[in-house]
Amino acid sequence: MNEETLWAAENREHPGHSTRYIQRFEVMRAEGRDLHGEARVLDAMAARGSQILDAGCGTGRVGGELARRGHQVTGVDADAELIAAAQRDHPQSQWQVADLSTLALRRTFDLIVCTGNVLPFLAPGTAPDVLRRLHAHLVPDGRLVVGFGSDRGYSAESLFADAAAAGLASSAQFSTWELRPWEPSSSFLVSILTRTN
Repeated sequence: MNEETLWAAENREHPGHSTRYIQRFEVMRAEGRDLHGEARVLDAMAARGSQILDAGCGTGRVGGELARRGHQVTGVDADAELIAAAQRDHPQSQWQVADLSTLALRRTFDLIVCTGNVLPFLAPGTAPDVLRRLHAHLVPDGRLVVGFGSDRGYSAESLFADAAAAGLASSAQFSTWELRPWEPSSSFLVSILTRTN
């Protein structure tokens, strides 16, 4: 049996957590807030029509926008309620329930995106397994882009060490999705990872 993720623990301890998460973004969309900053950056990194994996896709907010911009998107998330929202809102893409630590899609992707604090919400100690599985799904010259609050229990240093153990290296780091410079004291990290083997 797979270890409980911190996201699942939050749902168990606070029933309705996923529903509130979905509603929060629906309200932000209705208010006209910009919800596509990540997708704009990621779109610029990929050739038109790229195969993209949205790992920990949630409601499909990022992957759905990338599909709208002409990419072939597959999204996976361990939360069935979030996947149902992605399927409803972005039916042009493939969305499925899957555990990132045991992911086995039997295909590779040009770009893998892992945004929205996915890494801090994993089951404790499973980040190395997740990064190994994502490495296995990346084409040789592909890129894995992660973004998360590095003050949420999973540090930038942990990412760099776990990535190295998984055969990945951080080729660039930023402190925001607007690509502002990253410093070790930054509370947010956007890291572009490439395969080393």
